[in-house]
Amino acid sequence: MAKYKVGYFVGSLSSTSVNRELSKALVRVAPDDLEFSEIPIRDLPLYSPDYDANYPPEAVTLKDAIHRAQAILFITPEYNRSIPGGLKNAIDWASRPWGQNAFDHVPTAVIGASIGDIRTALAQQSLRAVLSFCNARQMTAPEAYIKYTPELFPGNGAVTEKSTEDFLAAFMKEFRDHIARVLTVLPRG
Repeated sequence: MAKYKVGYFVGSLSSTSVNRELSKALVRVAPDDLEFSEIPIRDLPLYSPDYDANYPPEAVTLKDAIHRAQAILFITPEYNRSIPGGLKNAIDWASRPWGQNAFDHVPTAVIGASIGDIRTALAQQSLRAVLSFCNARQMTAPEAYIKYTPELFPGNGAVTEKSTEDFLAAFMKEFRDHIARVLTVLPRG
């Protein structure tokens, strides 16, 4: 069985991120043929076109990690009805300079968790618009807006409610199938 290399972004920079906890659950319930590596974004300087001719090491590392991956999973919170600034900054670095967009034709999926009632619906809408511009091959369904509670996600990737765990497993299986479909047409790495 072929393994697919999946890089993933946790959109929050917080050490206590609920989306980091969600990422652990997703990795745990994912199909065995997905191999995961987090792509860190914490140490990136703010993007400016002034860097286009000479990318700093952190940005080179970011783009290299994306190129090594065959697919990208975005796990993001919602900040002020949009995506966190740190995640948008990482996307800006990865998609520049013009003509060197690391997300071009890459299979992607978006998911997020929040304690709020609308979960991450607006953040995901914003992120999908950015990924469309970046020409990423997005998995558009199922949509996944996860309501986070500490009881539901007690730590280390555990999920206490079977229906939520089953939903996350089905989401990851669909992502694996999406990766396979896209890579059949557009091989990568």
